[in-house]
Amino acid sequence: MNYFFITVLQAFLPVVLCCGLNWVRRPVPGLRALVWLNLLALAAGITAGHHLPAGQLAQLLLVVTEVVAVVVCLLGQFSRSLSAGAMIQAILIAGAAMHWSTDPNLSALTPTGVINTELLLNLSAVVLAIALLALIASLVTLLVRRCPALRWPLLLLLAVMLLLPLSGQAMLLMMKLSLSDLTKTRLSFVAQVTNNSRWLNYLCAVLLVLMAASCLPALLRLRAGLQAQRQPVARRKATAQYRDARRSMLVMMGAAAVVGSGQLYWDLIASRPPRLSEALEVKLSADGQLHIPIDQVRDGKLHRFVWIADDGKAVRFFVINRYPDRLRLGVVFDACLLCGDQGYVMEGNQVICVACGVHIFIPSIGKPGGCNPIPIDDWHNDDVELVVSKPALQAGVNYFTTVVTLNVADPVDGTRLTNISAEHKYSYGGKLYFFASEANYNRFRSQPTAFVAAAASAPEDE
Repeated sequence: MNYFFITVLQAFLPVVLCCGLNWVRRPVPGLRALVWLNLLALAAGITAGHHLPAGQLAQLLLVVTEVVAVVVCLLGQFSRSLSAGAMIQAILIAGAAMHWSTDPNLSALTPTGVINTELLLNLSAVVLAIALLALIASLVTLLVRRCPALRWPLLLLLAVMLLLPLSGQAMLLMMKLSLSDLTKTRLSFVAQVTNNSRWLNYLCAVLLVLMAASCLPALLRLRAGLQAQRQPVARRKATAQYRDARRSMLVMMGAAAVVGSGQLYWDLIASRPPRLSEALEVKLSADGQLHIPIDQVRDGKLHRFVWIADDGKAVRFFVINRYPDRLRLGVVFDACLLCGDQGYVMEGNQVICVACGVHIFIPSIGKPGGCNPIPIDDWHNDDVELVVSKPALQAGVNYFTTVVTLNVADPVDGTRLTNISAEHKYSYGGKLYFFASEANYNRFRSQPTAFVAAAASAPEDE
């Protein structure tokens, strides 16, 4: 589920429900006038969001103004004036647009400055969400007109949904300005009411289901009247009314399902970062080099490996054949100089940086710069195998943070310990040794050759 589809619903759905209720007791303006009203309010809100004042006092005044606007919109429901309804809708839409435009992730509509497929898909998600919101608003007006007792309970509940995050923002700003004491209870309240945007969609979906279900008694009465009707003209009229009511209820249920399932899919699946495929552990051969059969990596897929260094550091790297028609390998560490060791995943024919989501041009893998994976320098291949030297792998130790626990032996007295628990370690002859005590460490340093042979012959569990 697209991020922009979900965030548009989170920002606008409670407001759209209020807009639908806003026209329950008023004559609805023409479609063209309503469209222009919404577009102008949307543009005004987005423009205001991009020019919000940065000062905390100005932010507090803005939040207080928004609270007053919500209360005024609520009091405006006692009027049946068409102009009052238009003003209320404009205020609500502009306020929601202002908050939506401050989302820092909106810059991810496209990572480039040109029109591309990603930009078109993201804009389509925004348009689809707006179309769904327009449908929901019209259905709310239609259904609540049939069940007018729902109007004020829904209005009050939606007002609370809008005012709670505003009150949290106001309290946070007051604590920052030292206008209110900083307490654990207040901080907890702020955290709970300002970080609940994903729950708004779930709650609104429940409200949509309740509105649809509230029309069921009226639908049953229409059905009973239809069955009792004998006059052809009256029966056709009753049939049309029944079908219209049933269609409205089913469409509302469908809209609620889209909202709820979309948010659920986003929370459980789409918002999760990509998971790295399992890395195949590899070990150096007797010649001190790593040998990987070419047939294992020539298929154009990302093949992830992990080599455990002497100190237990897990060094991940991957191999990929960069061209489909010839063998041109890219052998790189599974890390980026800019984003760290979160690694890369392959989705379809795209290699993607997990940390920042940048798509890597596969033929460029193996070249330094940008968000490309860090190249491994000392390797070569023929038609049979890929060979990577130990120094080339050791050069990547500092790029990774994962340490594997290894069972090792003190080369001086044979004490069993782990690389994690050892406080003293010493590198000699290209190998790292671990010591149970400082005395053993000093003895080894003074005469390393006397202990190396014994350490090499001692059994070692990894």
